[in-house]
Amino acid sequence: MKNLRNAHTHGRSARTIAGVGIALLSTLIGVAGCSSDKPAVTIATTVTEAAGTAAGTAASTAAAPAVATITLVAYDSFALSKGTLEQFRQETGIAVKVLTDGDAGEVVNKAVLTKGNPLGDVLWGVDNTFLDRAVKEQLFEPYEASTKPDLASELTALVPGNEVTPVDYGDVCVNYDKAALAAKGVPAPATLEDLADPKYKGQLVVENPATSSPGLAFLLATVAHFGADGWLPYWKSLKANGVLVVNGWTEAYETWFAGGTAKGDRPLVVSYASSPPAAVLFGPDPKATVAPTGVVDATCFRQVEFAGILKGTKHLVEAQKLIDFLSGTTVQEDLQLNMFVFPANTKAALAKAFVDFAARPAEPLTMSPADIAANRDTWIDEWTKAVV
Repeated sequence: MKNLRNAHTHGRSARTIAGVGIALLSTLIGVAGCSSDKPAVTIATTVTEAAGTAAGTAASTAAAPAVATITLVAYDSFALSKGTLEQFRQETGIAVKVLTDGDAGEVVNKAVLTKGNPLGDVLWGVDNTFLDRAVKEQLFEPYEASTKPDLASELTALVPGNEVTPVDYGDVCVNYDKAALAAKGVPAPATLEDLADPKYKGQLVVENPATSSPGLAFLLATVAHFGADGWLPYWKSLKANGVLVVNGWTEAYETWFAGGTAKGDRPLVVSYASSPPAAVLFGPDPKATVAPTGVVDATCFRQVEFAGILKGTKHLVEAQKLIDFLSGTTVQEDLQLNMFVFPANTKAALAKAFVDFAARPAEPLTMSPADIAANRDTWIDEWTKAVV
């Protein structure tokens, strides 16, 4: 299940950003301390460059000499097919290095700490749980992508100032193992309320919202559904019903979930609407016609990811071209089975596995980036006191 793990890693094991109002997932978070006007940021990174074989690179360089090499900053699990960024170089003469370091929250936090002197030119991965902070910090150079008319309007509406460009979205939802529930003789739950029913006692595993991006998204789902006065009592009922809380997605899905690698004893887990396609493609029978896992649509919370030009870039024009490429159909079709997210570009063809197996809730739970930013830390603190 290595590929399944990689497909979902970017939101799975983040560290908490303390003291700056950023709890990141794993959902999104990682905060580093700052003790000076010019904080030292330790970057233990993985860097890859869009290039082919030596011979192929030499030939293509002759055809389209690079006018610049720009850096794309992204979370650890950023992945595109080999050759996709090379296609961008062939088309534009611009080479791209990918600088990865940590989860999405850590990437955003480092962008804050290095504001004005960025680690790269374009950042991939700021999502709607950190969007408001990133905009208020003025991390990005506004740019209206040439692809904007093709991007889903409900996604572009989140950034009316074009500070960043939506590049993908996904839904965090409760998943269930069909065989495990059948063996217990209980139906799949249909609502958030069902999860507190005694017939599901001891069957749900969730991620800690202070250390996990899907964990935070699921917490936000409960706030959106039950409201300011109802979400905390709901969590107390889940606790009484034996909910298991773990640090991150990998432990939840691959250790405790009945449908995971270790075949745990919990048939319910917080994961993604795109987990069933991954369970088929990377499972024991990649040609299966029915997914072994299902999704409880009423529990889904919408996550949206964005890419933006980091303010201070010395390659503004080249960065603009990269934003256009990242939000264009080539990348938008390629990212689906590499990162298991949905394309933001409505012109991108949907992968067959997504068509066949992914859940697409008609009305996912949502919350404005401003509301998330204003309340995230308080909600996490209250949840921690009541549940952990």
